[in-house]
Amino acid sequence: MNMWPSLLPRLAFLLCLLFVSSEPGSAAQVKLGKTTVIGSDIPLLKGEFFGGIPFAQAPVGNLRFARPVAEFSLGDAPTFDATKFGAACPQPLSAFTPPDLETSEDCLTLNVFRPAGVRAGTALPVMAWIFGGSFFTGTATIFNASALVAHSIARGTPVVYVSFNYRLGALGFPQGPEAARQGVLNLGVQDQIVALNWIQKNIAAFGGDPAKVTLFGQSAGSVSVGLLYLNQDFRSWARAAIFESGQAGTTAIFDANKSVPQWDVFVDNTATCAGPLRTADVFACLRAASADEIMAGQNAGLAAMVGEFPFFPVLDGPQGLIPALPSALLRDGRGGRVPFMSGSVLDDGTLFVAASIAIEASAQIADQVNASFFPCASSRQLQAATAQLLALYPDIPALGCPFDTGNDTFGISPVFKQAAALLGDLVIQGPRRFWSQTAAHQGTEVFSYIFRDPQPENPPFLGVAHTAELPYVYGDITVAANGTGPGTLSAIMQDYWISFATSLNPNDGKGMKRPEWEPYGARQQIMQLNSTNTKMIPDDFRQAQMGFINENTALFCQ
Repeated sequence: MNMWPSLLPRLAFLLCLLFVSSEPGSAAQVKLGKTTVIGSDIPLLKGEFFGGIPFAQAPVGNLRFARPVAEFSLGDAPTFDATKFGAACPQPLSAFTPPDLETSEDCLTLNVFRPAGVRAGTALPVMAWIFGGSFFTGTATIFNASALVAHSIARGTPVVYVSFNYRLGALGFPQGPEAARQGVLNLGVQDQIVALNWIQKNIAAFGGDPAKVTLFGQSAGSVSVGLLYLNQDFRSWARAAIFESGQAGTTAIFDANKSVPQWDVFVDNTATCAGPLRTADVFACLRAASADEIMAGQNAGLAAMVGEFPFFPVLDGPQGLIPALPSALLRDGRGGRVPFMSGSVLDDGTLFVAASIAIEASAQIADQVNASFFPCASSRQLQAATAQLLALYPDIPALGCPFDTGNDTFGISPVFKQAAALLGDLVIQGPRRFWSQTAAHQGTEVFSYIFRDPQPENPPFLGVAHTAELPYVYGDITVAANGTGPGTLSAIMQDYWISFATSLNPNDGKGMKRPEWEPYGARQQIMQLNSTNTKMIPDDFRQAQMGFINENTALFCQ
């Protein structure tokens, strides 16, 4: 999902802090095989940073549109410069990416933040992050975890943090029957798995414990965590998960044929493959194209997209990463009772509508729902379901999203609030409740939340929008300095997250004094995260609406 409109300035400041605080001739070093990895000190925050470490061979040449080839050592190199982040994977520049973002196909690298002076074998818990961005934008670069690690030190439960890149867009998520035949679907998720295996192999050298990894992510990153969570090998990568505004069914999961028209637009607009130059083996042609041609083709494919996800994870067969719909896998117990935290923000839906074409009438909402979920269900089924959804989410501004804003329509489309309420529940809030209820019923320890802290710096029509919780989780100092309320909430949220990662329970009693977070299974209560009113509340809002969504998960390809 698209992200970062208000997040970028805040995290950019933290990113500057990292490199302003890094001293030349840093003493931060780690021995990885025969190689001394040289990182950067972050003395103001008692931390160290190691960036741009490859975990797989560069996916270029014959490895473009191929499964990642693991690279868990740095060969015979005596030293490796890890003082900066690596390049982001190729992606279109937009309002949701930093304007000076460096990109390269040689992007399969990871980053480690840790407390200063940690020795190999110290066995600290590990928090591994997957970024979001609709699977076609995003980078680990903008997520500076130095403040999060510093907070873990201050509360007496130090952690090691890891983030990594994965291939995006057409390069990471090829579509169509040829991609299925060649076994190159879901390459971006395959990249994530190789990064997780690198953590298992090497994180002990950085002082982390490979047996105590918590995997967490937001938006498309959270979707990725969900897909990995349902994999039978998840326990070999992590012992817990945290989902922020996304579940495995959020994108809707189709077979590889769903986006063939957009895939064809991409190929036809990649100059080397256009028209008569197109070969029978389209991937041979695409591997021969220049990087600029690939991006030009992808941009054309993005322009032709329907819905939020033009290149996305797909069903890939019985032995694949996604053998069936996530809801079916979860019902079958594929989560293996691995504990998790799962939540959303109050107004997740506003950014979806704002990022899509203008919706001026309820009929256009129906058209978007039908286009987004066909051919998962027949046209007749979708029409009936959409009619029911529109009845459950009527065009009454006081019931719409952003919630709790009365009849204000903010001078924009009269049905914006209707669309934002419906779409937000359909893709974020409904799946969050489904996962919480289903897993808790199976005996999984689940902790669920809703983030409701006001965001006065955002345009009013966005409300508490998608990505709003991220600066709080990362300890953004501009939030922490914004009065005792938001600063306290940021510290409380970091305490909850770190406590869960270190003890599998957000209530370890360390750090800020905070309300006890009740497991979801007890009474289906969720934690309301708000600067002036953090407390447990019933998870019963919009019961009929989300009940209908969650009774029809197969209809919505979830």
